[in-house]
This record gives sequence, structure tokens and C-alpha cells, in this order.
Amino acid sequence: MGNTYYTYYQSPVGMLKMGGTDSYICELTFVDKQEQANQGTQGMNDLMHQCTEQLIEFFSGKRRSFNIPVYQEGTAFQQRVWAELLNIPFGKTISYMDLAKKLGDVKAIRAAASTNGKNNIAIIVPCHRVIGSDRSLTGYAGGLPRKKWLLQHEFRVAHGVQTLF
Repeated sequence: MGNTYYTYYQSPVGMLKMGGTDSYICELTFVDKQEQANQGTQGMNDLMHQCTEQLIEFFSGKRRSFNIPVYQEGTAFQQRVWAELLNIPFGKTISYMDLAKKLGDVKAIRAAASTNGKNNIAIIVPCHRVIGSDRSLTGYAGGLPRKKWLLQHEFRVAHGVQTLF
């Protein structure tokens, strides 16, 4: 597994804490103030440099998908949910019910929503693209203003339109 390195990236929607090994990115979370990485080593490796470059391209509207390896600990169900999130196209949204249907069980809507909220790799694993069945912005670990900004950014880049919500 190797060392886990941590660094910070100042994005247009706030500070992001990035964690990664030499093999994959394992964390991309919003922080509201610079915190000390209490685990792993402060610093960057080649993969984290590549991730930072892709984030810069994403925020500038030049990138619609990421092609860096990611991994986060989770149950088999959680892994399926996170894998399904990667299939939501840039500039599009699905509802929590749509997500449960894609997983093959409409009764799993709460479990799918809960797993969506446990995603530890924001933006790259696009949990922000899941919204309420009534098209409302529902919970987001980074806060609803960030979710709204991300969705509007993607919609603008994809469609050249100013607002979705």
C-alpha cells in the first residue's frame, strides 16, 4: 500500500484536502480551514501532481472527466454505488431513486443516498450530480452552496447556459 501523502488545493469552491498513495487518490474532501494532516506524510507525489493538474483543468472548463486511479475503503454495496457515480455524465444529474434503480433495487434508495454521502473523493467521484427526485438540491458533504456551484459550472461548460438551479 505504501505511504499516504496529504496536501491541499485551493479550488474556486474552497480548500480541498487531497490524500493519495503512489497508486491511487484516496481522499478529496472540503475543509473549511487549513488543518494539519494527522495521518500520513505532508507532501505530494506524481499522482497527486497529476490530480491537481486535472482539477485545475476541470475548474477552468477544459476537463469533463478524470482519468486518475481512485480507491476508498467500503463494503461491496458502497463500492457499487461509488462505481455507479462515475457513470453519471458531466453536466447531467440523476435522482437518488435513479441511482437505486441503476443498482437494481428501488428499496435501496436510503442506503444508496447514505453511501453517496460517505463518498470521500469529492468531484472526481461525482456525488454532487445526485439530486432529489423533485429536482431539489439535497444534502452534500461540502454544503449545498458548493453543490450548486459545481452543478452550475458543469452545466455552463456542457451547455453554455448560465443556471440550472
